Amino acid sequence: MSDVRHDGKPDIQAYLERIGYDGPLDGSAETLAALQECHLHAVPYENLDILRRVPLSLEIPALFDKIVVRRRGGYCFELNALFGWLLQELGYPVVSLMARFWRDEPNPPPKRRHHVLKVGVGDNYYLCDVGVGGIVPRRPILMVEKLEHEQGDECYRLERVDYYGWMLCEWKRGEWSRLYSFTEEPQLPKDFVMATYWCENAPDSIFIKDAMVAIRTKEGRNTVSGNEFRIFTSEGVRAFTPQTEADYQTALRTYFGIEIGV
Repeated sequence: MSDVRHDGKPDIQAYLERIGYDGPLDGSAETLAALQECHLHAVPYENLDILRRVPLSLEIPALFDKIVVRRRGGYCFELNALFGWLLQELGYPVVSLMARFWRDEPNPPPKRRHHVLKVGVGDNYYLCDVGVGGIVPRRPILMVEKLEHEQGDECYRLERVDYYGWMLCEWKRGEWSRLYSFTEEPQLPKDFVMATYWCENAPDSIFIKDAMVAIRTKEGRNTVSGNEFRIFTSEGVRAFTPQTEADYQTALRTYFGIEIGV
């Protein structure tokens, strides 16, 4: 199978195989949800290129090469850009938006440094996001205020907040907690260039400090924070720290399918 079409454009079928999706492509809300969930279970969130000082490209051919051909992951500006391209190629109306990430923010209000997608299905619009390393909705969120979305043992809803627009909230410890906010001003690809430059280079950017890797699994999720790997399953959490660089690379390959250097 070729990953690039004869006309040089990325191949949709290769992308679908990368995320393990072989269902209908009918433009429905059900298909949209399945595509997002498959993506979260197949493509890891990771900032390893940023740590290695490898400059990121947000151009679709470069993202396709990294994520589909070389089977790497990325962070929000990479993952949602490419996922948005896939959805558009499949006929979904897609608008890119900029968001403020509130969860664990030490100095609110936070900067606008997160890329999310507004996706149309018929007369409805959905919030789609495959670009967060922490726990976030695994399926699209219908953009209706205070409509609760139960997804497994997680629950989310959107609220309207003065100045910040839509606020995605999660039910946590018996109350609704802010996850991230966004307005509906459409963003062009070039609008994300300065935000990703800040994330890659600013001294106070969290992305340049420690490794952050995460992926959903059938049993739960796998994560890396710094050098510590955590494997979450229904039986609990197993944590370990590889003692050598070779062991670290083996663990990345085993739990995330990541091959550094490709």
